[in-house]
Amino acid sequence: MWWPSNLVQVSLFRALHEKEKRPKGGTTRTQFFLIALISSFAYYVFSGFLFQMLTTISWICWLAPKSILVQQLGSGSQGLGIGSLGFDWSTISSYLGSPLASPWFATANVAIGFCVVMYVMTPLSYWKNVYNAKNFPLFSEDLFMLDGSNYHTSSIINSHFHLDKAAYAKAGPLYISTFFAMTYGIGFATLSATVVHVLLFNGRDMWKQSRRAFEVNKKMDIHTQLMKAYKQVPMWWFIIILLVNIAAIMFACEYYNDILQLPWWGVLLACGIALFFTLPIGIIVATTNQAPGLNIITEYIIGYMYPGRPVANMCFKVYGYISMTQALTFLSDFKLGHYMKIPPRAMFIAQVVGTLISVVIYQITAWWLMGAIPNLCDTSVLPSDSQWKCPMDHVFYDASVIWGLVGPRRIFGDLGVYSNVNWFFLGGAIAPLLVWLAHKIFPQKQWIGLIHMPVLLGATAMMPPASAVNYTSWIIVGFLSGFVVFRYRSKWWERYNYVLSGGLDAGTAFMTVLMFIALQSRNVELSWWGNSGEGCPLASCPTAPGISVDGCPVFS
Repeated sequence: MWWPSNLVQVSLFRALHEKEKRPKGGTTRTQFFLIALISSFAYYVFSGFLFQMLTTISWICWLAPKSILVQQLGSGSQGLGIGSLGFDWSTISSYLGSPLASPWFATANVAIGFCVVMYVMTPLSYWKNVYNAKNFPLFSEDLFMLDGSNYHTSSIINSHFHLDKAAYAKAGPLYISTFFAMTYGIGFATLSATVVHVLLFNGRDMWKQSRRAFEVNKKMDIHTQLMKAYKQVPMWWFIIILLVNIAAIMFACEYYNDILQLPWWGVLLACGIALFFTLPIGIIVATTNQAPGLNIITEYIIGYMYPGRPVANMCFKVYGYISMTQALTFLSDFKLGHYMKIPPRAMFIAQVVGTLISVVIYQITAWWLMGAIPNLCDTSVLPSDSQWKCPMDHVFYDASVIWGLVGPRRIFGDLGVYSNVNWFFLGGAIAPLLVWLAHKIFPQKQWIGLIHMPVLLGATAMMPPASAVNYTSWIIVGFLSGFVVFRYRSKWWERYNYVLSGGLDAGTAFMTVLMFIALQSRNVELSWWGNSGEGCPLASCPTAPGISVDGCPVFS
């Protein structure tokens, strides 16, 4: 099976290494890549520094600057994002990847899932005041108290970074926005839908391929035959790296248990979860370029088994979820090398060395940022239009409080407010079964087989930290790309599509680094209305009577 994202890499590899005749009246792939890179590089000066409003244009908010309802509907960063667009490649591709590398049917499933959650489930839940939704913003990843104020988690943590149950009982239960609760429920549904979908639609192929893997004289395709010319990577190389890493993690968790909190059995359980889900999620990634995550289920499991320990919850999620993600990246790279006929041992060494180098660079970069940027990631101090609010890290922290410190039993269990959200597990398991039955009953309706429930249900898995404008912009570009290919059968677009995607990624990335070094690290800013945000300050206001929040009107 092929990873769609590999098509971008292969196109760039061919563009930069293969000799290519220039088409009559056109450009080579290499020339087109350079044009896309330079154009993206130059354009990001505007959207990233000179005119930052290009990242989120929420024009509906401008129609009624004093209406909370209108701004809730129109805000691309704090509301439903109706009509909101981002004319910036980082806005489009930062969370869902490049829409140019996504198959059209997967883009359609993401669009349907996003619209159902964002424009049906969320408004109904909010305006019916489900779980006191109107006490809080419509869209937010923050933690709240019932009166709408932010939940100060420092007051319920004891000196050992465990939950102080007496302090929690005094402070009151923790609340989250309706959309945040909805995304957790959708996450439950996505997990069960992933398992059922793969068993129903791919179970037979999985069984056949598993049996073939153990056959001695199995038939090989042309790629495998050609790769026989190289020495293969011995299995014991993989086993040694696996055992050494597990042993190092277990030693760290035991030796630094007061800090990391995770016991040795938690490490083994996390590794087991990653191993179990790598195959089914790998199949989905290979066919759709969308990857359902294990972050919620890992948090859920360790939160019930080992509650009140936020750091243990984060470590378990990293070893269970991120390990699976890295495994899929590893497989993707090997698949790329297999088709490009790169020697397996060279690929293996490049991956190992690259991993070691990246760890060092990431650590140095983190230390540098923490020293160079004042109040880095501190949303309580930074201005609303700051680029250093770290939305991904903010969500990661909130998740450690929800699942680790407070625990799922006090949020989604019998002691919590959101216990009914667990019914999403059942709904997610039933959804792909209904699609499978419809596909069997109406085999002539080929479009039924394109309904991919794990992708459809998991469409909003990145929200938050992703916001509506990231999705609306991604979907529009994805549909335009698919329309050009399927409607006009454009050979030009098929030839340059993936090269364009790579050029846009590279140009934006290079300019981002350059602007940080030259401007942002020196606190050089340009203050004018084009850099003052999207202009929807009331979108985050609560609408319940009597709730008082700074900058928001109070309803009687």
